[in-house]
Amino acid sequence: MTEVLVLTDVSKVHPGGVTALDSVSLRVRRGEMLAVVGPSGSGKSTMLHVMGTLDRPSSGDVEVDGRRIADLPDRALCALRARRIGFVFQQFHLTEGVTAQENVATALLYAGLPPALRRTRALEALDRVGLGHRAHHHPHQLSGGERQRVAIARAIAGDPAIVLADEPTGALDTANGQGVVELLRDLNRDGATIAVITHDRDLAASLPRRVELRDGRIVADVRAAEQTVRLGVAR
Repeated sequence: MTEVLVLTDVSKVHPGGVTALDSVSLRVRRGEMLAVVGPSGSGKSTMLHVMGTLDRPSSGDVEVDGRRIADLPDRALCALRARRIGFVFQQFHLTEGVTAQENVATALLYAGLPPALRRTRALEALDRVGLGHRAHHHPHQLSGGERQRVAIARAIAGDPAIVLADEPTGALDTANGQGVVELLRDLNRDGATIAVITHDRDLAASLPRRVELRDGRIVADVRAAEQTVRLGVAR
């Protein structure tokens, strides 16, 4: 199975000598759904930034959809990020004053598509998340769960190689949060590759694969129906 994301011995050292990631290696196969879990300060946010090419590692290699990011100048890296990585954040980051369809269409600006096709693709993405009937509503007319679905539609509109969801249920109540998780599961069953970054151990344990971080290192990598891989740190 093709790997869409590969981290090899990745470390990230922040100014002042603080090591946020310490020799992390991870391979994500096309069609996988996994959680990256760990307490505050474990390195989850830094790992998200590195996985999403928002930040370059201090050492080690990162490959996204077969492209080694160290080989790419900033402009090419921005294009790769825009076309091959979808982001979903805890806060929805929707633009007020424009419709759900227009919010989703913005994700396709870097794809070089004409406006009419961008609107068509946006509507298709909204249909996939069950919001085609709300395409012409503005963010303030949508519930929190609906706004997060719009954000997910925006992330998948360009058919990215991987979707990175950072605490996607963090700003939602329990019912809406469960709905968003089920939507992500449905998208994964349809073939989307999804990594959920979360501190919620129950959510992480419910997904097909759980990668656990502690002090900047991967201490466990568990797949459903497989024995836990221990990496030298007792739980």
